[in-house]
Amino acid sequence: MSLSTTLPSPSAGRDRVVAPVLDVVVPVYNEEIDLEPCVRRLHAYLAAEFPYRFRITIADNASTDSTADVARRLTETLPGVDSVRLAEKGRGRALKHVWTHSDAAVLAYMDVDLSTDLGALLPLVAPLISGHSDLAIGSRLARGSRVVRGAKREFISRSYNLLLRGTLAARFSDAQCGFKAIRADVAARLLPMVEDTGWFFDTEMLVLAERAGLRIHEVPVDWVDDPDSRVDIVATAMADLRGIARLTRALGTGRLPLAALREQLGRNPLPVAGVPAGLTGQLLRFAAVGLASTLAYLALFALLRAGMGPQGANLVALLATAIANTAANRRLTFRVRGTDGVWRHQAQGLVVFAVGLGLTSGSLAVLHAVTSPPTVVELGVLIVANLVATGVRFLLMRIWVFRAARGSLTHMP
Repeated sequence: MSLSTTLPSPSAGRDRVVAPVLDVVVPVYNEEIDLEPCVRRLHAYLAAEFPYRFRITIADNASTDSTADVARRLTETLPGVDSVRLAEKGRGRALKHVWTHSDAAVLAYMDVDLSTDLGALLPLVAPLISGHSDLAIGSRLARGSRVVRGAKREFISRSYNLLLRGTLAARFSDAQCGFKAIRADVAARLLPMVEDTGWFFDTEMLVLAERAGLRIHEVPVDWVDDPDSRVDIVATAMADLRGIARLTRALGTGRLPLAALREQLGRNPLPVAGVPAGLTGQLLRFAAVGLASTLAYLALFALLRAGMGPQGANLVALLATAIANTAANRRLTFRVRGTDGVWRHQAQGLVVFAVGLGLTSGSLAVLHAVTSPPTVVELGVLIVANLVATGVRFLLMRIWVFRAARGSLTHMP
């Protein structure tokens, strides 16, 4: 989608209601004091600096003070300001409701405290308007950002993002900065998969977007902490941990239709002549799994050799690591999710194991026929034999074991 699809045709009538290019949502709960200065400042900035049609939507999350009255007054006095009142609380619920009902081409949101400098708004949404990117986030942790906040919040923010990298393999740098945007066509397909209705909404949306192969644009921001923030850090942290656990299970079982979303919206790697699609990433992941398997194999062989002899130790060590290797490559290298075909893949993996067993056992047999080697020489020969077996294993897994599954994989970038 490019900007040309969002502009009116020259023949559009004067009375025709034209959809805005950008809809900025400001989710609020009991913000009767801060809401009006926030919206007036945002409106003045957009009117003076933003070169496209815009709308500001106030999303009232069941406020119990006079926030609704303030919102109504703003909609009556400022052109391009609208408001929505929801009966239930939840920032994620508010964003999902407004974004899925908006007619704008690009959807954004920012916190009511305007902690993020508004000068980052156009750089945030420009790649979405042009069609270059699918989502955009402001980042307080990216190089070039300038942040003023206490050590406690800095530690919590960095720890949370490190946790996301370790548990969900997230590659974006800042999940919770209240300054994000998404293309409307992407939101229509992505948001139905997002279950959280609170603070974890942002994280879940970004993780699913990454797993579907969508492009996320990051903008370094100038950000000043709001000392009057009403976020309950402990309750939010616990909710985030529950969200991480739930999302990990959902991704592990393959119940989310991310493969279909990738086909509709995902950006495939650029084609390279002579290199099959996805081969480079598969080789790197396979190498990592292979290295771990080889180390485990060698450790088991050295541990069992004294009691079982070289051939027995080789058989047991190779069988144990082969089962784990097939499971790891199924999940990590070839991105197969769910339980469908798992036993067939393990059976085929054992056939591949037999090939590796023949190479390693044959190498040991030849070595012992020639000489009586020390253990270190046996290990050296096994390393070489395993390297050959690893190459054969990758080819067999790619063209045979997981060939049928590749068309229905849930990929991760």
